Amino acid sequence: MKKIIFSVLTISLFAVSTMALNPVSPAMPSLTIAPDGRAAGMGDAGVATSADLNSQHWNPAKYAFMESKGGITVNYTPWLKKLVDDINLAYIAGYYNMGDMAGTLSASFSYFSMGTVSLISSDGQEFAKASPNEWALDLAYSRKLHEYVSMAVALRFLYSDLTNGASFEIGQGEELYPGWTMAADVALYYRQPISLPMGESYFGLGLNISNLGGKITHNEGRTQDFIPANLRLGVSYEIPFDNYNRLMATIECNKMLVPTKYSKFGNMTDSIGLPYYDDDAYANISSPQGWWQSFNDAPGYYNENTGKQVSSLAEEFQEVQWSAGLEYSYNRQFFGRIGYSHENYYKGNRRYVTVGAGFHLSVFSLDFAYCVATSSQNPLDGTMRFTLGFDLAGIKDLVNNQK
Repeated sequence: MKKIIFSVLTISLFAVSTMALNPVSPAMPSLTIAPDGRAAGMGDAGVATSADLNSQHWNPAKYAFMESKGGITVNYTPWLKKLVDDINLAYIAGYYNMGDMAGTLSASFSYFSMGTVSLISSDGQEFAKASPNEWALDLAYSRKLHEYVSMAVALRFLYSDLTNGASFEIGQGEELYPGWTMAADVALYYRQPISLPMGESYFGLGLNISNLGGKITHNEGRTQDFIPANLRLGVSYEIPFDNYNRLMATIECNKMLVPTKYSKFGNMTDSIGLPYYDDDAYANISSPQGWWQSFNDAPGYYNENTGKQVSSLAEEFQEVQWSAGLEYSYNRQFFGRIGYSHENYYKGNRRYVTVGAGFHLSVFSLDFAYCVATSSQNPLDGTMRFTLGFDLAGIKDLVNNQK
């Protein structure tokens, strides 16, 4: 086998200086990207909002409250367009309601293309091109437990291919292979109508614990990485102004269930400002242990800007990312959205305002979102998302009316 050297340009999802930088960095970060135009237009908030075609990503329990029999949606996101032009995320989701007593089946498929990279031989010559990619396929079942409460479980297959399906020697006798693992989600959703003089409002609560699964490896188990297990909790309230105009507000928090890495030498950092991580101790943490440990394992750090020591508890709260959004609708056909997403400076500094719009008919729907970063030199600035949805019942009725 021809020996190669990978010259890797790591395109970070973070936009922050390296001082005291200690973000939670799991494998397959594409699983955390908002795939659709609706939630992305509200600051990446979607766990407690009203049910829609892309509920599979945010909270599959919401499908139990869908009024239509079934639907399918196609989403596309050009990613990091300010840096490269060939990284993108494609996401397809759909559901079928089998009835109140039988429940709802839903599924999705996501494909994240990392563009084209060059494979360089030991003599410095390019001899091949590779197109690294990640994809996930999942199936969920949701059902109402009460008039206002639903629950869902999902099973997901994850695949990460950095080498186009081939194995490559990367030095010291170690080879790089495609990796895969399995994961599961557990979700709850509460939606209660509240009668008001101007119409019916809705209060919603959502919880989704996603990507609970094994680690993933690309070198036959010699090193194993955590996948982005995640806890998302949110609340929403939808209020009518009259028979045509409505406004929904939502806020949610997001906590990665991945353990924080520890430095072997306290606050000492390397030449680019990163801690000297204790990789051996980190590798010995199992997935279930990591989920629980992620709530109380932040080591704390010394903040050179303030001259103060940041406690472990304070750093733990810094790992919580929060989002808030508003959605205005006219006659449930025209939608305008705005939102904000916030991540702590030392945990990645992903802070941005989002805006979006939507147009929904009985047969199809269109949604769009645009991201405006609030921090300087943020590669997420200008990110767009496009969503096209189809209502199966509406299509069936349209076909029948043509006969």
